[in-house]
Amino acid sequence: MRAVLILAFALQSAAGVSRPAFEVASVKPNTSGEARVMIRTEPGGRFVAVNVPLRVLIRNAYGIAEDSRIVEAPGWIETARFDVVAQPPDGTAALIPGGAVGPMNLMLQSLLEERFQLVVRRETRELPMYVLARAGGGTPGPRLRPTAVDCVEILARLYPPPGRGPAPPPPAFVPGQAPPCGSTGGPGRLIAQGMTMTGIAANLAGRVQRIVTDKTGLSGNFDLDLEWTPDPFQGSGALGPPPGVPPPIVDGTGVSIFTALREQLGLTLESARGPADVLIIERVGQPSPD
Repeated sequence: MRAVLILAFALQSAAGVSRPAFEVASVKPNTSGEARVMIRTEPGGRFVAVNVPLRVLIRNAYGIAEDSRIVEAPGWIETARFDVVAQPPDGTAALIPGGAVGPMNLMLQSLLEERFQLVVRRETRELPMYVLARAGGGTPGPRLRPTAVDCVEILARLYPPPGRGPAPPPPAFVPGQAPPCGSTGGPGRLIAQGMTMTGIAANLAGRVQRIVTDKTGLSGNFDLDLEWTPDPFQGSGALGPPPGVPPPIVDGTGVSIFTALREQLGLTLESARGPADVLIIERVGQPSPD
């Protein structure tokens, strides 16, 4: 497999400001038809995405949690899936999902521009959204608890600063449990450990397909375990099944995500409208080969 070298002094943006870029990257179509989707930053810094729709790569690159904020895009960016392996320069911080944009997000932007000929522009539009608030202004529900883990310490072990000696290994990820200081889930399930309410709001945005703004007034980091009956129009969240894989069966007798939030976490999603930045796709193509 021949890797594509991307010059580390970076591409130039329309504003003339240089952006960082991966040192080496591979992009390959994934036609497996598997339901599994995975994005991670490995210890040592390597970015790995497996079976990921292009729309999700774009969302991660530009710090966008909701599909509704990517507009005027061709339909194939939803269905075409790709494997990406990319090596950043030493000492690069991990990819920041949903909201913030760090150095590795900027490298992913450069990669998408280079390999998919992606051209975007931003615009402000009035969009429907949700406000995440405490139900009745009350206390958190039984499945929302202040975390007992030190995420600052754990993240320092996952991504030690340059020049620091070897660190103790981080806690192991156990399938079916929330990863340390992160989240996981599937159709009708969201479990998280050590997340801020801002992070929880961004995670919920992918499930309800609207912008979610945190107005809970709750500070600190939390653990949660949320279960609901998935709406067939919401699929499994931000990521639906790949082509040829049927959506989850919904029996219609369970609770909605809105009811589950109120009963299990003591939170509500209240409808609102407001201005929001959207990402307009002006051009995108199939990736150039490795």
